[in-house]
Amino acid sequence: MDALSVKSLTLGYDDSTIIDDISLTIPKGKITILIGSNGCGKSTLLRAMARLLPPKSGSVLLHETEIEKMPTNEVAKNLSILPQSTHAPEGLTVLQLVKQGRYPYQSWIKQWTEEDERAVDAALHATRVYDLAERKVESLSGGQRQRVWIAMTLAQQTDILLLDEPTTFLDMTHQIEILDLLYDLNQLEQRTIVMVLHDLNLACRYADHIIAIKDKKVFEQGKPENIITEELIWKVFGLHCKVTFDPFSGTPLCVPYGKGRKLKGERKND
Repeated sequence: MDALSVKSLTLGYDDSTIIDDISLTIPKGKITILIGSNGCGKSTLLRAMARLLPPKSGSVLLHETEIEKMPTNEVAKNLSILPQSTHAPEGLTVLQLVKQGRYPYQSWIKQWTEEDERAVDAALHATRVYDLAERKVESLSGGQRQRVWIAMTLAQQTDILLLDEPTTFLDMTHQIEILDLLYDLNQLEQRTIVMVLHDLNLACRYADHIIAIKDKKVFEQGKPENIITEELIWKVFGLHCKVTFDPFSGTPLCVPYGKGRKLKGERKND
């Protein structure tokens, strides 16, 4: 069974169409990464998968059930999303924010339980922010804050995680830290993860499945090693490059053509 599927989906705002009549599937228990040029509709598609944007036509299916027809709490127990822009109220502690991930399980007759406590504790440990629990969210570094927001989605205990550019504004060290964390969640807990990433080389390294979006359509999808070519990068991004292999992971590696310093032969000391 696919985790998520999209059937003849058209999305947009007012009179504009962003995604036009596409169909695709998100494989269960895998990491799927959406790629494409700025403004191609990746984030719009992710929002629709999370039921944050109603379709103009077509449908999104969650475990083969039309997501628009499911109760909100039922969706929230199966799927969580980390949007591109996040904001915590001033003065909120890490622990208070992570506890928000348990909202689907709360009601006026069911208050905070030991199960909720265990879920929050596990999320804090998994993201390595347990020692920051009493810190104010606004006092944290960018990488720490991003781990805290991921901890909140983990506390929700969903099988499917949707993340919109989770490494934006992070330095290289923190980008790898976040992606390694998501990779471990996928490998150890078989979480289905769907991400939007701009860094094509990191997408190739971490993805089991890549979906390339262009001209409101799915241009290509499949394993990175099967679909990432110089021709695809030119057609999707308008970029001339050389595709070789990552010496560490063996996955496709895009080396763009462009201007800059070029060292010929052996580098000489100044």
